[in-house]
Amino acid sequence: MLIRELEKHDVSKLVPLLNQLGYPTDAEAVQKRFNTLLNHPDYHSLVMEQNDQLIGFAGLHNGLFYEANGQYIRVVAFVVDSEYRRMGLGQKLMAYIEGYAKEKGISTIVLNSGNREERKPAHAFYEQIGFTAKSTGFSKAL
Repeated sequence: MLIRELEKHDVSKLVPLLNQLGYPTDAEAVQKRFNTLLNHPDYHSLVMEQNDQLIGFAGLHNGLFYEANGQYIRVVAFVVDSEYRRMGLGQKLMAYIEGYAKEKGISTIVLNSGNREERKPAHAFYEQIGFTAKSTGFSKAL
């Protein structure tokens, strides 16, 4: 199992993982999205690979606090393929993210996770690895 930076040739392989995450998409839409993300300095995309297959993905955003000094990493997307869950791979991917943050001198990682019933196992996972539920997010489509 290898954790590495997402490369341009990987993008179409993300479709099944994004669909499992609950964001139905297709290869064309993902390619268009990642043409921008891969070139943006505040975004960082990681994949977990095994036997030339992508089995995990994390999309990160480097942000600045308004309410405090310093920076944070926001985990914008996080998924392990359903066939590989409950094997400790999500913990390994999150540990890699923590190491990345520490290398950058960043001491806070934040994430949002939907409050839908199907997200309860994800919430339990995040709490198990040390995250604390702190806020309710809001969204408005324009």
